[in-house]
Parts: sequence; structure tokens; C-alpha cells
Amino acid sequence: MTTAISYPNAPDLAAEDYIVIGLATCFIKEDGEVYQVEVIEPIPSAALEALLKGIPTSYKLAYATTLGSLLNGDQPLLPDSFPESAQLGEEFVARVFAAARTYKRRETAKSLIPLGTTYTEFKYSIERKRVLNAARVVTKEDNVKQHSHTHKIL
Repeated sequence: MTTAISYPNAPDLAAEDYIVIGLATCFIKEDGEVYQVEVIEPIPSAALEALLKGIPTSYKLAYATTLGSLLNGDQPLLPDSFPESAQLGEEFVARVFAAARTYKRRETAKSLIPLGTTYTEFKYSIERKRVLNAARVVTKEDNVKQHSHTHKIL
């Protein structure tokens, strides 16, 4: 008996494997201006469990589907229930594979959102803006002063 491999980059996954993708409100900073964008990205099982407990999130909705409906080989497919103006998150295909593995490991998470349904009851908030292209600048003031005896053998 042979098993058909659906994805060359993820031989442990098949087209019928469960995955949840979400529509998040994010921001991009360009030339001092901040622009709002909608991003489609996979939600791993642990993150989904936390979101369903009511923590504030930038996700507007989550949709439970299969890998086969999201990917044609390594090419992403947009679900019909998502707006056309939304863009795919960075490294979408690799992150979809990674998130799908979390649901294989934690089977109980598949019951949180039944396959083929959309969940919209998140505690949606953009109070803390999720900036996608934020650059972290480290300065000398960020250094922590250590005690003079830290590196001495006493």
C-alpha cells in the first residue's frame, strides 16, 4: 500500500489535513504614515485556544478548512469567504504547513472550530497596533549595567 504525498516540502501532511486561517488587521509604517491592511495567515492550535479564551486580538475571523482548499501544490489559494483586498502573510505556505502540524499533534483543537465554519466572536481590538514592518533599533542606553563583580572569580 502506497501513500500519496500531497506536498513535496511537507511529506507528513496531506490535502485533507485540518487548518485554521484568520483575517487579521495589521499596520504598515511608510514615510512616517501608518496604513491599515488586512492579512490572511494561519493560526496554530495553541494560539487558537488562547484567542478563544477571550484575549484581545487583531483577528476579525477564523475559518477552519483543509490544506487542499488552501494550497494547490505550493501555490496558495484564497478562500471565497475572505475579502479580495486582503493579502497573504509573509511565508504563508511554510507557516500553513507548520500550523497544520500543530493540529495533527493536538487533535482536540480541531473541535474548537468545526471544519468548514467561520468563527467571528473574537475579542477584536486594534488598541495595540500590530505593525508588520517595525524595525527595532538598539541603542547604548538599552545596555544593562552589570555589577563590577559579575565576571570576577571571588
